[in-house]
Amino acid sequence: MTTIHPTAFVSDKATLGANVQVGPGVIVGDACEVGDDCILEARSMLERNVRLAAGVRVGVGSVLGGDPQDLKFKGEETWVEVGEGTRIREYSTINRGTSQSFRTTVGRSCFIMSYVHLAHDCHLGDGVIISNGTQLAGHVTIEDRAILSGLVAVHQFVKIGRHSFVGGCSRVAKDVPPFLKAVGNPVKLYGLNSVGLQRSGFDESTIRELKRAYRLFFRSELNVSQAMERAATELSSSPEVDHFLRFLEGSDRGVII
Repeated sequence: MTTIHPTAFVSDKATLGANVQVGPGVIVGDACEVGDDCILEARSMLERNVRLAAGVRVGVGSVLGGDPQDLKFKGEETWVEVGEGTRIREYSTINRGTSQSFRTTVGRSCFIMSYVHLAHDCHLGDGVIISNGTQLAGHVTIEDRAILSGLVAVHQFVKIGRHSFVGGCSRVAKDVPPFLKAVGNPVKLYGLNSVGLQRSGFDESTIRELKRAYRLFFRSELNVSQAMERAATELSSSPEVDHFLRFLEGSDRGVII
């Protein structure tokens, strides 16, 4: 059964699914869609145009669906969309998109910790973890199962690859390749995210080949074009290695080293 605290406000233009819990002082604004089994904790706010899939939990004081902080925004209809089972902790903010993509998206089973900010047109994959106080500028993409530690600052248009790990207090101004570790200000690569890959069930042969790819591109005297040529003959093809290579080829901002 859905329960709404007497002090909460739910717009008559919003829709709530089954077994939703709406806590004290919560505001659910126009055109918000709250899926089954969601929990909106005290004083959280869905400002407008927010879609929550089933089982999302929004922590105390968090604000989703605020206007994008972009001077080019002219009031277009844009959205925030959050995937099934994601948890957003206290005092985090997720802004709606702009006309660039018309939405800000968070995937399934993500864990967004306290005081995190996701700016307009950010796109997070599934299983992403972002720790306390980390701030994402606009148009940032984070692929599946990446982990960002606390107090990380991510520059606009940066892309962070799947299963990567970014250490605390890092300033990320270029792309972070998948499967690797990065930390610092200026941020630098520190090898393969081996522990994370093992915990995610990667087999030893895949980890070994990704280590070879890392050394070829980032611990040799070759430039990227030369490394790509060598990779075609020296690396065994797999979904993970192929994704690593495509990421490097498609990087617009360039990757950290």
